[in-house]
Amino acid sequence: MDEVKLVVAHSERATLRVGEMFLKVDADQARLAVEVEAMALAPVPTPEVLWHKPPVLAIAAVQGTALGHLGEPSTASPAAWAAAGATVRKLHGAPLPSRTGRAGRGIDELAAELDVECEWLVTNGVLPADLVTRNRHVAEAALRPWSPVFTHGDLQVDHVFVDGDGITGIIDWSEAGQGDALFDLAILTLGHQERLGDVVAGYGADVDLDVIRAWWSMRSLLNVRWLVEHGFDPFAPGCEVDVLRSRL
Repeated sequence: MDEVKLVVAHSERATLRVGEMFLKVDADQARLAVEVEAMALAPVPTPEVLWHKPPVLAIAAVQGTALGHLGEPSTASPAAWAAAGATVRKLHGAPLPSRTGRAGRGIDELAAELDVECEWLVTNGVLPADLVTRNRHVAEAALRPWSPVFTHGDLQVDHVFVDGDGITGIIDWSEAGQGDALFDLAILTLGHQERLGDVVAGYGADVDLDVIRAWWSMRSLLNVRWLVEHGFDPFAPGCEVDVLRSRL
């Protein structure tokens, strides 16, 4: 029998690896449905769906290695990062899916969420007020009109797999849908700011770098509480709190 390895586990979902297959168990069956639909529509490499029997989704392992990991230097080549940018551009140019994704939250909704999370961070002494205030000011540049594109919605660096300089697959599509293109580019380069130039070169279109930097602050401010409450450490070197500190 193949070895069973626990990849991710928290109160909302769990992922197991069994040989060359991943089993994703999710308390929210709608997320799995979004993932299956998005992978079928996306014009970029995605994992093969082996079977889907709610609340479990079985997908084949993607060949290659992750482009990087948050909190660790990436060993991938500049060409691989540029290839990731080109792949994201292909996704963004595809026909729009019917759903709104995580990258598609409206300005008012985001502003309200930012208010709540910043207050929580300061009131509970999680982060210094000046750090929160400075990043909140930076984050406000992301609160502007944008044209919807097909977004991944959770394009963390370890969700993009490469073999040499080529992209072999993008995983974890449960947040996909219509959204802000610069959100995807920001999440891909979060904690790897030095790779932004390579990604933008591969993306091959003019982008507002200040808005990408704003999304680095926005994403980090909004995620610290969730990470703490789900057993992750946003204070680990190179992770969300270090991203916020780098804005000062």
